[in-house]
Amino acid sequence: MRMFRNRGEKYIDNFVYGATDGAVTTFAVVAGAIGASLSSAIILILGFANLFADGFSMAVGNYLSTKSENEIYAKHKHHHHHKKDPRKTALATFISFVLIGFIPLISFVFAPIIPAIDSHKFLYAILLTGIAFLAVGAVKGKVIEGKTCPKCALETFLIGGIAAIIAFVVGYLLRGLAG
Repeated sequence: MRMFRNRGEKYIDNFVYGATDGAVTTFAVVAGAIGASLSSAIILILGFANLFADGFSMAVGNYLSTKSENEIYAKHKHHHHHKKDPRKTALATFISFVLIGFIPLISFVFAPIIPAIDSHKFLYAILLTGIAFLAVGAVKGKVIEGKTCPKCALETFLIGGIAAIIAFVVGYLLRGLAG
C-alpha cells in the first residue's frame, strides 16, 4: 500500500490539475452554451473539441514544463530533486483531463438515447460535475492525507463551482451574440 501511495503522491498534482481543469473547462463550455441558449448539438461539438484539444494542449504544456524543471535542477546539480518523467506527467494530465472532463457532457451524450433526461440534461450536468469536483478533491485528500479529507473535497467543489458559475453568467450575458 505504501508503494502505491508513493507513486500516487508523485503524480497527484498532475491528476488534480488535469481533472479539475477538464471538469471546469468542459463545464464552462456547457454552461456558457446553455447560458447563450445554444443547441445540444453545438454543446456536444464544442464540448468534445474542448475535451481533446485542451486536454492535449495541457498535456504538452505539462510535458515541456516538467522537462524544463528537470533540466534546471540538473544544471544546478540539485541531487535531492525527485525527477518526474515528463511523459508520465503529460499522460496523467491528459487522461485525468479527458476522463473527468467528459463528466459534464454525459447527460448531453445520453439524452438522445434516454429521452427522460433530455429536458433536465443541464441539471444532470451540474450535479455530475459537482460530484466530479468532490471526487477529485477526495482522491487528492486520500493520496496526500492518507485518509478521507472532506475539506479537500469541499475546497475542490467550491473552486470548481465558482468557475462554473462564471462561465454560465458570461454565456448568459453574451447570449444575444449567438443569434
